[in-house]
Amino acid sequence: MRMMVLALILVPQVSLADSIVATRTIRAQSVLTAEDFTMVAAEIPGAMTDPAQVIGQEARVTLYAGRPILETSLGAAAVIERNQTVSLVFRSSGLSILTEGRALDRGGVGDQIKVMNLASRTTVTGTIAPDGSVMVNAGNEG
Repeated sequence: MRMMVLALILVPQVSLADSIVATRTIRAQSVLTAEDFTMVAAEIPGAMTDPAQVIGQEARVTLYAGRPILETSLGAAAVIERNQTVSLVFRSSGLSILTEGRALDRGGVGDQIKVMNLASRTTVTGTIAPDGSVMVNAGNEG
């Protein structure tokens, strides 16, 4: 009776982290969906690695097919467009003042943009809130 011996040899292999690359050319100011990128088995410095952090983000620059999507190339999707009328909220020492302004930049939640106060024609810098208003702290005038 013959006996067969099967030997299993384990060879350590370097495991590469997955990186995200664009599947097509994506224009700046486009919001990314799952169809816009794919994962590749390569560790690319600066490239995004988590699809959940890419979906719903806006391309800040044009992204080219086959090239890695860098963290610096993405940002929060814009909720305010340039020249849009926005609510300006000034806060200082428990006092809040609400007025209208005109956005001089476009941006997403958490971005800082310049806004012209329509009543005083003063330009201020504020942070975009989740509700689309712009929060300006006293002494934060541009």
